[in-house]
Amino acid sequence: MPNRRFADGEVLMGRWPGSVLYYEVQVTSYDDVSHLYTVKYKDGTELALKESDIRSQSSFKHRKSQSSSSSPSRRSTSRSRSRSPGRPAKGRRRSSSQSREHKDDKKKTIQETNLALLVLGFLFKPSENNTRRYNGEPDSTEGNDTSCIILEQKLKPDLETEHVLEHYSLRPRKEEKKKEEIYSEKKVFESIKTIEKASSKTKELEFGGRMGTFMLMFFLPATVFYLLLMCKQEDPSLMNFPPPLPALESLWEARVFGVFLLWFFLQALFYLLPIGKVVEGLPLSNGRKLQYRINGFYAFILTAAAIGTLLYFQFELHYLYDHFMQFAVSAAAFSMGLSIYLYIRSLKAPEEELAPGGNSGYFVYDFFTGHELNPRIGSFDLKYFCELRPGLIGWVVINLAMLLAEMKIHNQSMPSLSMILVNSFQLLYVVDALWNEEAILTTMDITHDGFGFMLAFGDLVWVPFVYSLQAFYLVGHPTAISWPIAAAITILNCIGYYVFRSANSQKNNFRRNPADPKLAYLKFIPTATGKGLLVTGWWGFVRHPNYLGDIIMALAWSLPCGFNHILPYFYVIYFICLLVHREARDEHHCKQKYGLAWERYCQRVPYRIFPYIY
Repeated sequence: MPNRRFADGEVLMGRWPGSVLYYEVQVTSYDDVSHLYTVKYKDGTELALKESDIRSQSSFKHRKSQSSSSSPSRRSTSRSRSRSPGRPAKGRRRSSSQSREHKDDKKKTIQETNLALLVLGFLFKPSENNTRRYNGEPDSTEGNDTSCIILEQKLKPDLETEHVLEHYSLRPRKEEKKKEEIYSEKKVFESIKTIEKASSKTKELEFGGRMGTFMLMFFLPATVFYLLLMCKQEDPSLMNFPPPLPALESLWEARVFGVFLLWFFLQALFYLLPIGKVVEGLPLSNGRKLQYRINGFYAFILTAAAIGTLLYFQFELHYLYDHFMQFAVSAAAFSMGLSIYLYIRSLKAPEEELAPGGNSGYFVYDFFTGHELNPRIGSFDLKYFCELRPGLIGWVVINLAMLLAEMKIHNQSMPSLSMILVNSFQLLYVVDALWNEEAILTTMDITHDGFGFMLAFGDLVWVPFVYSLQAFYLVGHPTAISWPIAAAITILNCIGYYVFRSANSQKNNFRRNPADPKLAYLKFIPTATGKGLLVTGWWGFVRHPNYLGDIIMALAWSLPCGFNHILPYFYVIYFICLLVHREARDEHHCKQKYGLAWERYCQRVPYRIFPYIY
C-alpha cells in the first residue's frame, strides 16, 4: 500500500477539476482504498482529488525564484553569442535571421498562452452564481491570483528572452505576423471550446447507468400494464401471477388514440390562452431567464366546464373505464413518439441548452433522462406543459370516470364513501399543485432534468394511470367503511396536507424574502452561496418535511381500499422508494453545493424524512 504524502490539516495548492487552475486547499481526510484526498477550499467546498492534483505551496515559490535567477544568465549568453567578434558576417546575418524566426515563434507561443490564460480565467472564474458542472466553486478572489502561478512561471522566461531578441530583430513582417496571430487565436479558441464541451459532460450516471435506463424503458410500461391487469381480476392477489394477458389486437383502438390526441391538444390550447400572469424562471447556465405563463388553474376550470358540458349532454364518461387499458397503451405510444422527437431535436441544440443530467454522450442514457433541458416550439415549453396539464388534470378526470363507472356497474344512486374519499383527497392535491404552479419552476424537474422518456412517460402515463390506481381498484372491488373510520382517514390526510403545504410555503417564502419580518422567528445557517439553510420550523424537524407530508397523504389515499389486498398500497410503496431516491440525490447535490455548511445542518437536523427513524 503506497504511503500517504500529505497530512490532515496541511494547507496546499489543489487543482480545480476540469481546469489548469490551482487554489489554496486544506486536507481534511484520506481514503486508503481509492487513494483520494478530501480537500476543503476557502469557501467550504469539499472535493476528492488525486495526489497528482495536489502540490505544496513551497514548490510554487521555488519555481518562481528559479525562473527569475535563470533569466539573467540566458540574457548574458544571448548577448555574448550575438556579439562574438570572431564570427563572420554571413554567420551573423544567419544568426539574425534565425533569431528573428525564433522570436516570431516565441511571440506566437506567448500570444497563445496569454489568450488561453484569459479565456480559461473567464471559463473557470469562481463566482457566486456560477453553477457549472462542479457545484460550489471557490468564491475567494485570492484564489484567482494564486491559480495562475504555474502559467506565469512558464511564461516569464519566454518574456525575458523575447525582450532580448527584440533588440536585434529586423523589420517585422506585418502580414505574416497578422496571419500567425489570427491562426493562433483560432487554434486557441477551438481548444477552449473542446475543453468546455468536455467539461460539460454528465459524469455521474443515475438509475444504474446505461444498462439501468435501458431496462427501465421496458420495466416501467410493463409495471403499469401489470397493475391495470391485476385490478381487473376478481382476486387481485400477488399470488395470481401472471394475470391472464389480453389479445394484442384488443390493446389498440384508433378511436381511443384519437380521443387521447384530442385531450392533449385541448390542454395545449388552454396553455396558449393569454390569461394568467407571466413569470421568469431561474437563471440558466448562460444567465438567460425563460418566461412562463402561469394559467394551470384556469386550464383546470375550463376543463371542468368542458366535462360538465359533456355530462349535461349525456356523454358516457365511464367510456374511460371500459377502455382504460387502450388509453394507457395510447398514452405510452404517444410518449415514446414524443421522446424520439425530443431526442432528435436535441442533437441540434446548442451546448448551453443541454440538460446537466442528460449530457453523458451515451444514446440510451440521454434518451431516457432527456438531452435538452427546456425544449420549446416558439414560446411553447414542452416540458413545463407536460408537467402539470395533460397528466395531472387527466388524473382528476379519470377518478371522476371511475366514480361514475362504480355507480353504473353496481346500480348505486350515490358513490361509495371510499370512492368519495379517494376522489376528494386526490382532487385537493391536484388543485393545490395548480394553484401553486409557480413553485414548480424551482424543482429539479425544471432546473436540472432534461425532457426525455423518463419525464414524458412519467407525466403522460405514470401519473394519470398509476396515481388513479385506488379509484380503479374500488370499481371492481368495492370496500365499505364506517363513518368513524372515514373521519380518522380524513384527519390523517389533513395532517399530511398541512405538513406538505406549510413546509413548502415556509421554504418558498424564505427563498423569496429572507428579511421578511414575518419570518424573523426562523433561524438558519449561512452558506458560501449566499443562501441560508433553515434549522427551525419544519426544516429543523426533518431535512425533507415536504416528503413526509407526501407519504402521509399517500397512505390516506390507500386506506379507503381496505386491507384485503396489497395492490392499492403499491402507490405508498412506490412513493416511499421514489422519495428516498430523491432524498439521496438531494443529499449529494446539497453536500457538493454547500460544503461544510451542509455538514453543520446535518448535525443540527439528523433525521432525513421520518423523525426518530430515518
